[in-house]
Amino acid sequence: MINHPARPSAQPGHDGPADPPPRPPGPPVGAVRAGGAIRIPLRPRAARLLVLLAAFVCAACGLVYELELVALGGYLLGDSVTQTSVVLSVMVFAMGVGSLLVKGLTRRPATSFALVECALALTGGLSVLGLYTGWAWLDHHRAAMAALVATTFLIGLLIGAEIPLLMTLIQRIRREHAGRAAADLFAADYVGALIGGLAFPFLLLPAVGQATGALLTGAVNALAGAAVVLWLFRAEPSRRARPLLWTGCGLVLAVLAVAAACTGLIERAARQALYGGQIRFAAQSRYQEIVLTGGPPAAGAGPDGAAARVPEQRPAPPLELYLDGRLAVCGADEYREHEALVRPAMAAAPAGRVLVLGGDGLALREVLRHPGVGSVQVVELDPELTDLARRDPALAALGGYPYRDPRVRVTGADPLDWLRATGPQFDVIVSDLDGSAHGGKYRSREFLGLAARRLAPGGRIAVRTGPVGPQLWSAEAGLAAAGLRTVPYQGADGPAGCGQRVERPAFVLAGQERPVLALAADAPAPRSLTVDALRGSAARLAAARPPGPGAPHSLVD
Repeated sequence: MINHPARPSAQPGHDGPADPPPRPPGPPVGAVRAGGAIRIPLRPRAARLLVLLAAFVCAACGLVYELELVALGGYLLGDSVTQTSVVLSVMVFAMGVGSLLVKGLTRRPATSFALVECALALTGGLSVLGLYTGWAWLDHHRAAMAALVATTFLIGLLIGAEIPLLMTLIQRIRREHAGRAAADLFAADYVGALIGGLAFPFLLLPAVGQATGALLTGAVNALAGAAVVLWLFRAEPSRRARPLLWTGCGLVLAVLAVAAACTGLIERAARQALYGGQIRFAAQSRYQEIVLTGGPPAAGAGPDGAAARVPEQRPAPPLELYLDGRLAVCGADEYREHEALVRPAMAAAPAGRVLVLGGDGLALREVLRHPGVGSVQVVELDPELTDLARRDPALAALGGYPYRDPRVRVTGADPLDWLRATGPQFDVIVSDLDGSAHGGKYRSREFLGLAARRLAPGGRIAVRTGPVGPQLWSAEAGLAAAGLRTVPYQGADGPAGCGQRVERPAFVLAGQERPVLALAADAPAPRSLTVDALRGSAARLAAARPPGPGAPHSLVD
């Protein structure tokens, strides 16, 4: 390098940049110095692009971790609005804290970045598996919530440390205007976040599921973050520290690989601890976790699927269907709820065209018991659930094999979106959807109004609302706001066959004219209902109705 004599500094008002001062004596060019240049094996432009690529990948991985925690919180702890708010607010706060704490590590940015990425890959990769198993074994809502918040804070802390370190690395490659460097870095970060946000629901979740998706993301994070930077800035660590860093990165990848190989075993053990009994089916669909337990084994097969040598000596445990950890169906007494939901709506009214919202096949069974039914349209958000109701022998038998009936047509769609589209009207609409799920949208004024729009003249709509309380009265108010006359009622009481004492659910029957609770004379007699019991429950609920007009639940609520 030829050293030119120092020139006079730029005059005030001169637009051109001032010439740099002469280089002070010091180590040769390329040596590692605190705050100075780092020898790299690539040209500055290529090295800078590689760092921006690392920022892009790390941002994509960080957003996948964030979405995994949001989805997992909603699945495991319910109330998706609360869980989303907690995860996002804690994550953003922790990112700010991480940005502040990392200032002391910028003297060795490559080494610090490699350590941060290894820790982030390990924490984020194991987060889903760890939180799920903890939730299954702890069996305590507050402990699970605390674990979710702690994991979110730690991941946010590590993500917040990335940008300052990456900015330092870019400036070590080539000194440039801070604004331009920040613009390029944030552009790579935001585009990476976009790719990660799209990859989570459309690629990772349907292809490999949450647990394996998080482990795969952690591996990509370790390779793109730690390994790339360690190779590009390999001159920064000392000779003694260099093999330790590479060994640590390799150990992180090994731990993630072992966890991925054992994911199935760990999930089965956690589900066994959570649900007990014989697990017939377990899957994490795009929309929910579905677990089916108990029930009789397949004919001629033992518990492990092999041919049974001796007859079963003990009665099989009741069939239980869990959706996101909540008991949705108890095979021992589910008929009480589904008879109460469907039978009054099918009595003394046209019933040729029926719409069933919800696809486990049990409400459909009660609809098909009525000989006047000409066609049934089933709308279910999760195709995994309808497939399970078709192929599992115990669940299909419990529903009376309803999907074999040629009158039944199944559509996989969100019921709210499906009702918005233009379509036929129905004589009877049965909503077998959980009114507390998805923020209560299936008991909202908008949902019930769209359902009422699909009701044919003289038709009826029956809605499951949950126990007697605010959900019942808000659903009744929503139907009334749609111009319908309503009658709230309850089904028969009885012992909880699955060992869980729960309050009797309530239902609302509505139509253009005030419905009269009755049972169809041309259908088989229900096992749990009588007309007197139905009308008695309606009289009790009418007396318990809060004074004044009820307030319907809205989607913006």
